[in-house]
Amino acid sequence: MSTTPDLSRAEWVKSSYSGNGGGNCVEWAPAYVTSGIIPVRDSKDPHGPALTFEPSAWTSFIAAVQHNEFGTV
Repeated sequence: MSTTPDLSRAEWVKSSYSGNGGGNCVEWAPAYVTSGIIPVRDSKDPHGPALTFEPSAWTSFIAAVQHNEFGTV
């Protein structure tokens, strides 16, 4: 049975690709990696929902992005 982690005290880190101009910004909470999840959220909506991924799923997603498997926007 999986449970939703309490992320209320998470320390979020903005992606180094987000830049300082706003736009499409992604943040993650690296402290949770040791518990087996990667929490990710939209930095423009810090009180909104966060997605959680298993490390293997997150690694696959990052590899796909790096290989431009989703195309450009």
